[in-house]
Amino acid sequence: QLLWSLIGACLVVAVIGYKPVVIVHGLFDSSWEFGELLRFINESHPGTNVSVIDLFDRSASLMPLWKQVEGFKEAIYPIMQNAADGVHFICYSQGGLICRGILSTLPDHNVHSFISLSSPQAGQYGDTDYLKYIFPEFMKSNLFHFCYTAVGQRISICNYWKDPHHTDMYINGSDYLALLNSERQNPNSTVWKKNFLRIKKLVLIGGPDDGVITPWQSSQFGFYDKNETVVEMKEQDLYLRDLFGLKTLDARGDMFLCSVAGVEHVKWHSNDTVFNSCIVKWLV
Repeated sequence: QLLWSLIGACLVVAVIGYKPVVIVHGLFDSSWEFGELLRFINESHPGTNVSVIDLFDRSASLMPLWKQVEGFKEAIYPIMQNAADGVHFICYSQGGLICRGILSTLPDHNVHSFISLSSPQAGQYGDTDYLKYIFPEFMKSNLFHFCYTAVGQRISICNYWKDPHHTDMYINGSDYLALLNSERQNPNSTVWKKNFLRIKKLVLIGGPDDGVITPWQSSQFGFYDKNETVVEMKEQDLYLRDLFGLKTLDARGDMFLCSVAGVEHVKWHSNDTVFNSCIVKWLV
């Protein structure tokens, strides 16, 4: 009887042993903003090991993204090595692009679900409060003059600034997003695609009332054409040509879009509706 009880207890532990969760913050954030998300995870999946990576906080989040990728990678790699069954990524806003950099350049990562939480995955092009704060003298229409220079590329937002009216300058001048998307010739593109496709699930969360990610569909790989009309992901060149694996993930049945209306950009990680409808089921 005791033996069966012990076996039963062991089985329960084995069944509910949740994978560790790694959270990467966005522009001007720090780890302490994620208290609500931590609470949601602890209440739904007790005992989950959650790491909110405390790096490149506040103004340091303006550092070039490749530098941030290296720093976050160094912090996250030991967590991966200690997780035999893999880990989950929840990557918010700019953090979603940092996570893509990690997933693309780390050949032995073991990320199970990559949850991209309102992140400008296809780029950013909008006159938002953030833009006015960082570049008070620029409008979206003339920021390309600065962003697609060597000096501009030292500021994180310029690494994913995508001006649909100056596509050639973006492709030649963006040292981060154009390379990650393989929109620019990249000798590593085959290897990066293979690394990225090690993920088991891609979850793309966004919504029409975000107010920062512009267009909001960028959170699900949609973006503007040269007339500033939004072209959805499945009609984008990077999907159609499967430049870094989106079409493959979709064909595998491992890509999920979750759109929620009424959520402002800074509220995504503290909104229980978002957590319950878009996140919780992937954290097993």
